Amino acid sequence: MSLVSHDIDLKLVQPARGLELDLMPLQGLWTEQQYLKLTDQTNHLVEFENGSIEVLPMPTEEHQAILEYLFFAFRSFIEQLGGKARFAPLRLQVQAGRFREPDILLVRDADDPRRQNRYWLGADLVVEIVSPDDPERDTVTKRADYAGAGVLEYWIVNPLDATITVLQLAAAAYDEYGIFKRGETARSALLGGLSVMVDDVLDAR
Repeated sequence: MSLVSHDIDLKLVQPARGLELDLMPLQGLWTEQQYLKLTDQTNHLVEFENGSIEVLPMPTEEHQAILEYLFFAFRSFIEQLGGKARFAPLRLQVQAGRFREPDILLVRDADDPRRQNRYWLGADLVVEIVSPDDPERDTVTKRADYAGAGVLEYWIVNPLDATITVLQLAAAAYDEYGIFKRGETARSALLGGLSVMVDDVLDAR
């Protein structure tokens, strides 16, 4: 089974069965359980908001290289502290009826009860790599989502302007802990000692 998303087209395709279903008429009517059942059967990144689903674009090689570099850096650091890191696809419920698929998500305690098998109920830190198709999804929309969900730190890796922005939760919104550029080292406010060179991240191959 595969999902196909275009600007005005959303279809469910099962080539082996000769089946193609237009999902657009269902937008706004999806239930949470229908979304979960759908995403249990595909490896595409699919997010859910108020009865509507959004199929995210297929990652590029650049995206995957950055993701791989960061994930290994985060995992090696957090596991020494007894935490756990995961990478997409893994659903994160940011509120009732709203799910996101962060590129990386972690908790400081591997036994954190928010770690559920089908999806996580929360995270201490998430990372998104900005996609060129819709930069505001990661820089604006998800910023509000993750703050509302109580995620303590949000990293936005933006290859478009060659920056890594580290946001720190303050009350119900994020403050900018730092906007790190080429030649600089991006550091975590939450996890003392966790840092990466911006050039190494952006030039990962």
